[in-house]
Parts: sequence; C-alpha cells; structure tokens
Amino acid sequence: MCSRRLLIVLSGTGAAQSPDPRRATGVCPSLYWVGTLHDRLLFGLSTGGGPFAIDELTATADAVGRPLDWVLWYEEFDAAPPVDAVRAVCQLGARPVITWEPWRWDARPAPLMHLLHVGVYDEHVRHWARELCASGVTVDLRFGHEFNGHWYPWSPSAGTEPARYIQVWRRLHDIFTQEGATGVRWMWSPNAGLPSSPRLEQWYPGDEYVDLIGVDGYNWGTTRDSGGWIEPADLFDETLEEIRTFAGTLPVVIAEVACAEAGGCKANWIGALVDYLSARPEVVGFIWFDHDKETDWRITSSPESTSAMAAALHHVTADREDCGVLT
Repeated sequence: MCSRRLLIVLSGTGAAQSPDPRRATGVCPSLYWVGTLHDRLLFGLSTGGGPFAIDELTATADAVGRPLDWVLWYEEFDAAPPVDAVRAVCQLGARPVITWEPWRWDARPAPLMHLLHVGVYDEHVRHWARELCASGVTVDLRFGHEFNGHWYPWSPSAGTEPARYIQVWRRLHDIFTQEGATGVRWMWSPNAGLPSSPRLEQWYPGDEYVDLIGVDGYNWGTTRDSGGWIEPADLFDETLEEIRTFAGTLPVVIAEVACAEAGGCKANWIGALVDYLSARPEVVGFIWFDHDKETDWRITSSPESTSAMAAALHHVTADREDCGVLT
C-alpha cells in the first residue's frame, strides 16, 4: 500500500497507454496529486543544455534510476513561444516547467515590468497563450521567479514593488484565461532563506491566480564569502511555514534546489533533503538545478553524490501499480 500521495497519470489525448506511460511513444502524462499518501516524491531536472539536451537529461535520470517527472528551463520574455521545447520534454514523459523571465537577455536593465504593466507586451503574451494552448500539453509556467531577492530587475532592488509585481502577474494570467489556455498552470516561486526580505504574502497574487507554489533554495556551502553550509530544514523551514499561512491549500514544488561540494558532505545533504521533503505533506516533489555554473551543482559532481541521490529516490519511489497509477 502507498503511504504518500496518489499519483494519477493521464495522457494528454485520453488514449489507452502501456502500463508504464513513460515508455509509450508520444505520450505526455498529466500529473495530479490526490489525497495525503506518502510514498512518492516527484523528481525533475534543469540542465545546462536545456529542454533539447535529451542525452544529458536521460543520462542523469539513468544515473539515479528515476525517470523524470519535470524538466525546467528558462526563457527570456520576448522569446518566441517554446512549443518545440514543450513537445521535446513531452516526448520524455515529463511535464515542461518554463521559467519565463521578465527581461531581455541582451538588455537586462530594461524596465520590462513597467512595460508589461502598461500593456506594451499584451499581444506577445496573447501569442504565448495561444501557442501553448494549441500545443495540447499541460505546462507549468513560472513567471518572474525569486522576486523577493535582490539579483533580478523584477525585485525591489530594481524598483519593482510587490503591488506592481502582483498587477503584472494578474494581467498576464487574465490574458491567458481570455485565450482559453487552461492547460497552463501558474507557479509562483519565491526564494527561500532570505529573512530580511519583505513578507511573502505581500507578493502573492491570490489563490485564483496561482495553481502551485515553487520554492527555490541552495546550499552554497563555502563557495562564497557570506553564509556557509546549511541543512535542508534550516534552508526551507521558515519559508514553507510562512507560505502555509496564506496558501496552505496549494501543492508545493521545490522548483530549484542544489548543493555545493565544498564545506560539507553533499551526499549526506542529498539524503537529508529527500527525507526532509518527504516528511512535508504539502511538498509534492523537487527539481534539481543540475548545472555546472557558480559551482558544480550537478548530481553527478561525485560518485558519492550520484549514489546518494539514487538511494534517496529509491526510498521515495512507490511501485506504480501498488500506488494506483491509472492509464
């Protein structure tokens, strides 16, 4: 019997599927969480190669012995709707998670939030809504993530106050609703571990505008001067408890998470992370930031880290037939 959430897998077309829907060609499952069972934690990746790096994604998934439930990547705001990327991820049997960043990568200081607020990009937003709707794929759309930090131009340090952020979010959401893009789920994504930032509720667009919560958090270890090694509970507890006070009915995804090697034992940290997230009933899964960027965040940064993730995921992966997978 299961002891975590019931995972129901439904194809995008409603056609009959093989017992493991991830092995069926062309199947893009939609994932829903039902009840309060406790044996499966969903797992995703973001990699340096992005959604088309199929070999990179599958190599890491194979290394830890788990197919992917999500693939997350990043798009600048004025990019074309990434329909081909959505379909590529769909072919993996994973759900696309698009981080839609309100800036242009060639002009990052541009005041894009103001332009969005006054409607300059409305037709572009409609184009995204229509194209994603026409794809027929359920997509998680993560707009303006980590807004409560200081490193993005949609944060207070660059002049975007919570009220303006909410106004822009609702404007975009309303346009998608007008275009019938009901297959797009809106993921609201603060950064964890920022005690000096404003109360998160000030940034919250409201339950009618948000479908799920995505929380980001990193253990930088000793890779930078400030901070230091931090355990998963110390990193996430305060933020998750705060979110429960105003959005307690929504599922939570740890949308970006990773750990450095320097400053402690990454393998032990991975095991502690999965244990910690499994014990939180609101958390449905996590997406590992599998990039060699500021440091080597990748799961495969060492054989020990790879083995630790494989072992941890094994303990939170239920047999699908026992867990009531519907095909």
